[in-house]
Amino acid sequence: MLHGVEIALFFNSFQKFGLYGIIISAIVIGLVIYKVFSIMLKNNINTYTEFLEKTINKEKNLLINIIENIINIFLLISFFIMMTGILTFFEQELKINNILFSILIALICYFVLIKDLDGVIKINMLLIPILIFFILFIGLKYNNQINTNIELNLNNNITKSWLLSSLIYTSYNSVVLIPILISLKKEIKNKYQIKIIAIMSAIIIAILAIIIYRLLFVIGSKINEIQMPLVFVAGKIGKIYKYIYGVVILSAIFTSAISSGYAFLEDVTKTRKQYKIICFIICISAIFISKIGFSSLVNTLYPIFGYLGLLQIGYIFLKR
Repeated sequence: MLHGVEIALFFNSFQKFGLYGIIISAIVIGLVIYKVFSIMLKNNINTYTEFLEKTINKEKNLLINIIENIINIFLLISFFIMMTGILTFFEQELKINNILFSILIALICYFVLIKDLDGVIKINMLLIPILIFFILFIGLKYNNQINTNIELNLNNNITKSWLLSSLIYTSYNSVVLIPILISLKKEIKNKYQIKIIAIMSAIIIAILAIIIYRLLFVIGSKINEIQMPLVFVAGKIGKIYKYIYGVVILSAIFTSAISSGYAFLEDVTKTRKQYKIICFIICISAIFISKIGFSSLVNTLYPIFGYLGLLQIGYIFLKR
């Protein structure tokens, strides 16, 4: 969300109706957070597999396996998309686009992935508040200069329905959100805490998404040509803001790539040797996949997983 491509795809395509979609999406994500934590607390769930068994029923092993495989594929694709985002950033902002540089980035990711990731996790926790601050700052800077009546002419291949688009956005985000929520079990103590977390999460998501939605109108008709919309918008305030935001968003994309890659590798590999081999393969593969383009990957693949994720959300809301 914090690079702007997803908001443009799922919401700006529908002009003013996109705002309604953002509100609905934030509310549904808040409800998903509440339901997941409630199910987890009530049934003393510790792992994602246990969560699937409790919400889908143990008898439906095939469906559980399908959803687990969907999660792993999504994590792998998220890794490829984030790696593409890194290379796209250097190409868009610094005009660096050659195979040797791509190999260097891939090797850096490889060596980080085979080391201890505690530092990466801590960096990610630090970067998120900084990114939120920058989005709020840029939003205030442009507040009086935004014309939301501009026709953006976005390429929207998802759906012609703003409501369905908002649900798909919620769904694909929930695919990776739910395992993360389950990993936070130790921090959850009671129902009151769950309500506060769900409400605050929905409010923060809505505010950030609305700000980004509005900022994207600053780009106007050039939006289809821009791979990193928010970096471009920050640059219109001044070069210093562009570079600061660029460094922060690049770091956030890098840590997201590492987190997705690590989660995928941990689940699909059985030995350390196998881990290293598959790690090397996916890092090198990312170089060739990046040629598809950051926006193209997001526009094509995220909606697919959004449709698939609707099944899981349905089971979660049906669970008593």
